[in-house]
Amino acid sequence: MNTQIAVRLPEQIVAFLDSEISGGRAKSRAQVVLRALEREQRRQLATRDVEILSGGSGLPDDVNAAAAQRKVD
Repeated sequence: MNTQIAVRLPEQIVAFLDSEISGGRAKSRAQVVLRALEREQRRQLATRDVEILSGGSGLPDDVNAAAAQRKVD
């Protein structure tokens, strides 16, 4: 299911969206925005994974202990 939302963007960003479409790299503004948000989501998940694997995650001790045990295995 998709939900339609309205956002206000600076003209410079809208021009970029339109250049992606005119350059054939995207079919719509929504597609460019969705790609960017999915990329940001993946970046945040990867950052979280690095924090978890480095032991600096602030996770509960049992999760950190499990991660430490996994490093030993």
